[in-house]
Amino acid sequence: MTERAIDTKTIQIASDSVRVDAHLAKPQQQGTYPGIVVLQEIFGVNSHIQEVTERIAKEGYIAIAPALFQRQAPGFTSGYTPEDIEVGRNYAWGQTKASELLSDIQSTINYLKTLPEVKKDAFGCIGFCFGGHVAYLAASLTDIKATASFYGARITTSTPGGERPTINITSQITGRLYAFFGMEDASIPPEQVDMIAAELEKYKVQSDIFRYKNAQHGFFCDRRASYNAQAAEDAWEKVKELFGQL
Repeated sequence: MTERAIDTKTIQIASDSVRVDAHLAKPQQQGTYPGIVVLQEIFGVNSHIQEVTERIAKEGYIAIAPALFQRQAPGFTSGYTPEDIEVGRNYAWGQTKASELLSDIQSTINYLKTLPEVKKDAFGCIGFCFGGHVAYLAASLTDIKATASFYGARITTSTPGGERPTINITSQITGRLYAFFGMEDASIPPEQVDMIAAELEKYKVQSDIFRYKNAQHGFFCDRRASYNAQAAEDAWEKVKELFGQL
C-alpha cells in the first residue's frame, strides 16, 4: 500500500496545570482515522520518536507524541550517549509520577477527540523503553483499545512515582496488548517477561508477548547500537496488525 502524504506540527495540550508540547502527524487525505498516542523513550520526543509518529500517520492514523517530561524539563530531547542515558533515567524514574503521566495521556486523547478527522472510539498507544512501561500503564485507560509496549523495563518491580509495581494494574486492561522484548535485554530478565505473560493470562487480557532472540534493549531504534533490523521489521508488521483492528 502506498504511504499517505502527511502533515506535521507541534501543538500544546492543556493537562492539569501544564501545557504539554506534542508532535502531531496526520494524513492529508480527508477521512476519519483512529488516534495513536506515541510514548517516548527516556530521550524525549527526539527525531526518532517524531519519525515513528510520522511513520504511523503514513499508515492511516492520527498520531501524536506528547512530551512526557514536560513538568520536569520542557523541550528536553537528547541523543544516546551514556551521559544522555543518565540524565533521561533521572527524569523518567526519579521525577515522573504515574498519575501525572496518565493524566497527560488522557488529556492527549481528549485533544484528539476534538479533531473532526479522529474516530472517537478508536484509540491506541505505542511506547518504547520508558514509554513501553508507560504504555502498559496507559492500557488501563478505558479509551485505549490497542497497546504496543516495547521493552518496558521495571513493569514488574516499580512504577513512576514509587507506588505499587505497574504489573498490578493488569486486571484493569480492557483492550488488546502486544508486548515486545529482546531476549538479550540486560535490563529486563526473561523471568520478568514470564511474570508479565502470566499476569496477562491470569486476567484473561487479549494479549501476545513477542520474544526476539539475539535482540537487545532498544532493538527498534535505528539510532542505537542495539538496533536489530530483523526484529524491528517483524515487530512493525505486528504493530500494523494490532492497530489495524481499531
